[in-house]
Amino acid sequence: MRQRSKIKIKGSKTFAFVVDGDTEVWYLQMFKRNERELNINIEPKLPSKKSIPEQFKMVKDLAEDYTRVFWIVDYDVIAKETREAKKGVETSEQLFIKVKEKAEKLDNVIVIVNNPCIEFWFLLHFEKTNKLFTDCNSAEKQLKKHLTDYQKTRKYFTKQDNDIYLKLKHKLSDAKVNSKNLKFDKYNTSKAICEMNSLFEIDGVKKITDKK
Repeated sequence: MRQRSKIKIKGSKTFAFVVDGDTEVWYLQMFKRNERELNINIEPKLPSKKSIPEQFKMVKDLAEDYTRVFWIVDYDVIAKETREAKKGVETSEQLFIKVKEKAEKLDNVIVIVNNPCIEFWFLLHFEKTNKLFTDCNSAEKQLKKHLTDYQKTRKYFTKQDNDIYLKLKHKLSDAKVNSKNLKFDKYNTSKAICEMNSLFEIDGVKKITDKK
């Protein structure tokens, strides 16, 4: 059995996140920057190779060293690859479901699925909707009705005193409620999915972010 390489400081918590893209990294960095009371070290990890098996391997490896590992998955790419798959070949969706179930057998791993992408989570801060957006661009277009200046850039996401987390924070409780019933269902994946609220229901996170 592999020994843990990270030495834990008593009472400390370390959260690792395996994510699909820069937007998730920037959002998590701003979450960490603004919620200074959190006694948690948040470390987003962006794999250089993003295949499902490679992401899963990273999740497994990190699970040996961190208190919790969150695997945040944008489902739009999986859905697109599945639609385009040749008949008789294992689809990206079939592979993901199989790997997701393996990941969830690890006690400290939480898999978070967003369909189509994290912009849908941002949108749920403003709207209660279960509309299925077929791609991230369509979700982003709807989001811009509320965040008219929205840009998928580091500068926009990390602007001092007006970053993406601060823009959304006052509506976080709405987003948590609005996403509550949008869970992943392997028997029905052609629907809106947002499981980001799982992060904000964790002990230590919930207590801090629920403060008015």
